[in-house]
Amino acid sequence: MTSSLRIAPSLLSANFARLGEEVEAVIDAGADLIHFDVMDNHYVPNLTVGPLVCEAIRPHSRVPIDVHLMVRPVDALVPMFAQAGAGLISFHPEASEHVHRTIQLIRSHGCKPGLVLNPATPLSVLDHVLDDLDLVLVMSVNPGFGGQAFIESALPKIEAIRRRIDATGRDIWLEVDGGVKPGNAAHIAAAGADTLVAGSAVFGAGAGQYRQAIDAVRQAALQGRASRGSAMATRQADEVAA
Repeated sequence: MTSSLRIAPSLLSANFARLGEEVEAVIDAGADLIHFDVMDNHYVPNLTVGPLVCEAIRPHSRVPIDVHLMVRPVDALVPMFAQAGAGLISFHPEASEHVHRTIQLIRSHGCKPGLVLNPATPLSVLDHVLDDLDLVLVMSVNPGFGGQAFIESALPKIEAIRRRIDATGRDIWLEVDGGVKPGNAAHIAAAGADTLVAGSAVFGAGAGQYRQAIDAVRQAALQGRASRGSAMATRQADEVAA
């Protein structure tokens, strides 16, 4: 498992009237990434922002912009967001006619490619593409709206994906998005996630409280990571003894 743990505030919960200021504020408060949700009112029942907004916030961000495309079709938007300043671009396999080709397209434009798994998306979508990814994003809510409650069945899914990633020997990020907060961040990190998207948990704290909010999620996640490390060490000791 990678030693890094990243917190990515989701701009879906930010104040859109002062978006550049919000980006700068959460980065100053310790954000490792800026999560940028793109919805098309077609693949998901909501409409958000496009590449022009991504381009507008790029000068305000000194951390990578993590673009999550909830759109269908997806390929036409990839070069637009790459040019707009995205560092990572993730998409849903259901939105692509050729998943591997879309992954190649993202990488050819200088961005890190990620694949997004909805709550009901089977892990088999990773069977032939995991080695080509830099990121797997697990949705712990159904995509479309912020402020939803975490779906607990995401935890065993995160654990299963972590085992697959570890088996590759590559530093593939495992991101979780949906209902993340201090109260469940420990369980999410203990399951194997290393990148946590937090929208309402950060921006809902109110301006001036972003550092405390990010720190609360991070500290809970670090505790979960420590418990995971202890459990793994115990299992390895038991295997050696056996």
